[in-house]
Formats: sequence, structure tokens, C-alpha cells
Amino acid sequence: MNPGDSFNRFAKATARACGHPYTFAASVLLVVLWALTGPLFHYSDTWQLVINTATTVLTFLVVFLIQNTQNRDAAAMQIKLDELIRAVHGAQNQLVDLEELSEEELDRYKARFAALATRARNRGSGETDSPKLPASEESRASASAMGTKTIEGDSHGKSEI
Repeated sequence: MNPGDSFNRFAKATARACGHPYTFAASVLLVVLWALTGPLFHYSDTWQLVINTATTVLTFLVVFLIQNTQNRDAAAMQIKLDELIRAVHGAQNQLVDLEELSEEELDRYKARFAALATRARNRGSGETDSPKLPASEESRASASAMGTKTIEGDSHGKSEI
């Protein structure tokens, strides 16, 4: 058995448990019980250190467990979106793996889609066409290696012929 698999199962179970209402209720109950024991321990430094240490350590550990689950969920969602882009006729396949682009490239795509949305709102139509996107050097090289040529100007941006 792979230790990574065990960790992933543990992280998923922990994330589910942390998000459950009973977990929140139990946490509130523990804090209330701790507060009620204050007079018993004369609100000592040790009494305060117990809650501070416990919450700090638990928060530190849970952050990593939940981040692992978030990373896995985000990767799975990205794969699903990439498959939808790939499978939908007329979708722009150059949008697959968009998350790998630089911030500047992402900003250019965002600006193009924002302009498309503005144009569609101004027309008041249910327009679903796509903005024309430039072929990156990588997609040109890929198309060239596959023996295809990218062209501009059809109703869905780039096409391969």
C-alpha cells in the first residue's frame, strides 16, 4: 500500500469531518468547557497555554490536510473542465491547460473574454460565439508537428486544417 494513498484518504476524511456541523458544535463545547474551568485553575498562565497550544497545533495540522484535499479537488475539476473543452464541438482547444500560462497571458485571455461579454450584453443577445484567440508558439509548434495548420477567422477563433 502506498503511503500517499493512506495520507490522501486520511486528508479527505479529516476535511469532511472538519466541515461537519457536529465538529463545529464539539469545538464550541470544548471552548465553553475550557472557559468554565478558568475559575478552577485561577485563570493561570498554564490554563491559557492549554487552549493556545491546542488551537495552534490543531490549526497548523488541519491547514495542511485541508490544502491536500483542496489541491486534489482543484486538479480533478481542472481535468473535467479540460475534457469538456476538448469534447464540445466549436470549443477552443487552446484553452485546455490554461492554468499553466503566465499571469500576463492569463490577463490577455481574461480581457478578451471580458470584451466578448460586454459585446454580448450590449447586443442583448444570447450570443455564444468565442473571441478570436492568438495561437501561442506552443500550439503552433504542436499543430506543425501534427501536420496541421492553424488559421484565424472562423466563428470559433482558431481552427486546425
